[in-house]
Amino acid sequence: MERLKDITTFLLDLDGTFYLGDELFPWSLPFVEACKQFGKRFIFVTNNSSQNGAHYVSKLRSMGVEITADQVFTSGQATIFYLKKYSYPKKIYLLGTPALEEEFSAEGFCLTDKDPEAVVLGFDLTLTYEKLERACHFIRKGLPFIATHPDFNCPTPQGPIPDCGSMIALITASTGVKPKVIGKPNAEMIEALRAKYGLEDPKTAAMVGDRLYTDIAMGNAAGITSILVLSGETTRDDLAGSDTRPDIAVEHLGELIKGFR
Repeated sequence: MERLKDITTFLLDLDGTFYLGDELFPWSLPFVEACKQFGKRFIFVTNNSSQNGAHYVSKLRSMGVEITADQVFTSGQATIFYLKKYSYPKKIYLLGTPALEEEFSAEGFCLTDKDPEAVVLGFDLTLTYEKLERACHFIRKGLPFIATHPDFNCPTPQGPIPDCGSMIALITASTGVKPKVIGKPNAEMIEALRAKYGLEDPKTAAMVGDRLYTDIAMGNAAGITSILVLSGETTRDDLAGSDTRPDIAVEHLGELIKGFR
């Protein structure tokens, strides 16, 4: 916990770490206040691309968290960064919610099911068989296939629901094609975060989350401090049986505050 004194930027997961569904964890606001008191920056980093950045800003503000738009970064935004950096075509077939469609359209992408030049898959809560059929058709024709993130399930108060990774598995089973996956823990997410937030010194940054295979794996891959909270998906039994090891493991976010002093 001594290393927390040197951390100046906390990258915070949302679902299972800061809140669950629409319920804010009781330790989350005290953590934010402690960050402000000790001059530490906090940035919310989520793989959940079913909503756009503006939604998360609004949701967090409604929960009493004072943040700016720059303090939220999603796998959808990282995917946009990646597509632009590597000059992918602007005409895409997007499997995503209206919120994700809005974000892509605002960045100049043409969303179409008529002769697209790439297929992008997000966490699509509006997924239909027709969408799947079209996506598989385009992918079989050889169009680039990109997915926002690899999570198989999304935590909810009622239990886990199928996430983007499950949708990837379905499409890959049908087409035999694996997508380029952008979100945590992949290098493309790290690259986008470093570019936007100037995370130059790995000793001063930490990734905090409840998932070993996304949050902790990304922190380890980026060479920054990885902190597992046991308030979401991962249990102590999961941790004991995993090859992916965090630098720090705590019951919840609030326990980190004592390391600031």
